[in-house]
Amino acid sequence: MQDPSPPPRYNVAPSQPVPVIISTPGGGREIVEMTWGLLPSWAKDPRSARRPINARAETLSQRPSFRSPLKHRRCLVPASGFFEWKKTNSSRIPYYIHRKDGDHFAFAGLYDIWTAPGSPSQLSFTIVTTEPNELVSGYHDRMPAILLERNEERWILPGEIPLHSLSEMFTPYPADMLVAYQVSRAVNNPENEGKKLIQKQEGLTSIL
Repeated sequence: MQDPSPPPRYNVAPSQPVPVIISTPGGGREIVEMTWGLLPSWAKDPRSARRPINARAETLSQRPSFRSPLKHRRCLVPASGFFEWKKTNSSRIPYYIHRKDGDHFAFAGLYDIWTAPGSPSQLSFTIVTTEPNELVSGYHDRMPAILLERNEERWILPGEIPLHSLSEMFTPYPADMLVAYQVSRAVNNPENEGKKLIQKQEGLTSIL
């Protein structure tokens, strides 16, 4: 009997457990729960180790924390959307960005496994980021590396990926496939949860 699908979540934050998709030895896919914030396998003390939640696409092969995962431990982070905040003079206003057709997509991710004698293994991941498209650039100078469907399998298959292929994979997701609108400031508290957090605030205009 297969495990049931994870329940939907609407306000995922760093350090929380998140279901990600990895490739199995037989070439299939498996959903595994991991902590958001990469703990390198070579870290001496997980309590003091820096745990990056994002990894810049342009420097993946240069950073010690990402070099080995880039070669051997790539994953997909499924999502229905993501939040960005627009700065004003007095506050930061949250916006929800998702596909216009309401379908899911997958962020490119890297994961690692930390082990030590007498301690349980810790699985963790980071999300790759890239240059923003025309829509997201109105909120932030980076955006998650959303993979086109044709690239999802290429990303998680074992083996190295040529640098020119990585550049093509990390091209910013088409802006005309996304929509953004303002949502409740309740998303600023990671303890808040529920579908209401991604509902459009009444009386506000969507940004296409």
